[in-house]
Amino acid sequence: MKNEYQSKLESFFSGNRRMPTYSEMMKLFDFKSKNAVFKLVKKLIDANLVAKDHLGRLVPAKSFGEVPILGFVTAGLPASAEEELLNTVSLDDMLIGKKDLTYMLEVEGDSMIEAHIEKGDMILVEKCNKARDGEIVIAEVDGEYTMKYFKEKNDKVWLEPANKNYKPIYPRQSLNVIGKLKAVIRKY
Repeated sequence: MKNEYQSKLESFFSGNRRMPTYSEMMKLFDFKSKNAVFKLVKKLIDANLVAKDHLGRLVPAKSFGEVPILGFVTAGLPASAEEELLNTVSLDDMLIGKKDLTYMLEVEGDSMIEAHIEKGDMILVEKCNKARDGEIVIAEVDGEYTMKYFKEKNDKVWLEPANKNYKPIYPRQSLNVIGKLKAVIRKY
């Protein structure tokens, strides 16, 4: 279970995209001395919540920011459920396979709504230049970029929307895959 220090560190990291300095931790934890911070940092390192990089700066450890998995929920008929900590998962590990090749885009338009991808959704994309038939890709077609299903049959390639109000896109000159969809993120 998370302790108060871990929660405050994760909140600081989330807001600042960096770990706090020792001076900032004094204020964050309401400590009177840097020695108290030093002792806490040692405990956090021992608990594998933080680590030090090659320059001695604090960085999040692998388990930092993990989200608890509390069980299952029925999407059919209602059933009783008990909350039980089954495990934890790092969203980075779950969603991002190759961090240096991964980026996010915000969705515009409605050509993929039947694939449950809507305007305003954030998508996680992994850079690549090849796709298999049926994969959702980000592609450059005749000088413009779009997200569609990649389709291939009998040496012919095209892009297929997931909205019956749109027609397939057949390239006149070029079709280049630049990334594959890895995840769709929607906030409620």
